[in-house]
Amino acid sequence: MLPILYSFRRCPYAMRARMAIQYSGIAVELREIMLRNKPAKMLLASPKGTVPVLVLGNQQIIEQSLEIMLWALNQHDPLDYLCLKNPALQISIRELITHNDQVFKLHLDQYKYADRYLDHSQEYYRTQGELFLQHLEQCLEQTTFLRLNQICLADLAIFPFVRQFSSVDPKWFDSAPYPKLKQWLYFFCSSTEFSHCMQKFPAWQAGNDCLIFP
Repeated sequence: MLPILYSFRRCPYAMRARMAIQYSGIAVELREIMLRNKPAKMLLASPKGTVPVLVLGNQQIIEQSLEIMLWALNQHDPLDYLCLKNPALQISIRELITHNDQVFKLHLDQYKYADRYLDHSQEYYRTQGELFLQHLEQCLEQTTFLRLNQICLADLAIFPFVRQFSSVDPKWFDSAPYPKLKQWLYFFCSSTEFSHCMQKFPAWQAGNDCLIFP
């Protein structure tokens, strides 16, 4: 029995979980859901009702995308994306991801849904989000990827959110002064792995044939 991954194609949290699973090569049963019609089996496994959710064969439930990434790469990490031999680097990577998840994601939501956050203008929220973009640009001036000259966990965990930020106003992002960041984002968004990760699948229903990913 394969682990079951409940996912939603456009969710950045689900994207990074799928990317890590794909890089690990660990097979799962992918169940694409519709957020307005969440399957009962998913809600039974995880009442919080958000994706991704991973249900393991022993019925252990992993409800956080970063934990799913760590689960997959701890199973198989041939290119050492977890940097297990460098504890100091691991701490630095987790700090960057934490800032993405706890600070940048808030500014991203405020920027994308500015009509729901009326305290400030959309431009203000974009400026707040840019502080993180500027930091990432500085990182990429030192190394090809966020912490090294090769991909690590930070890259996989963060790029879906930068992608979402860039899509709020593509014309603005195209003219923004972040050449290294744009190059980095293009690398991932144009990759074969991301293309495979973003395939469109019909919404899962009980009784459907098993869809194996990757």
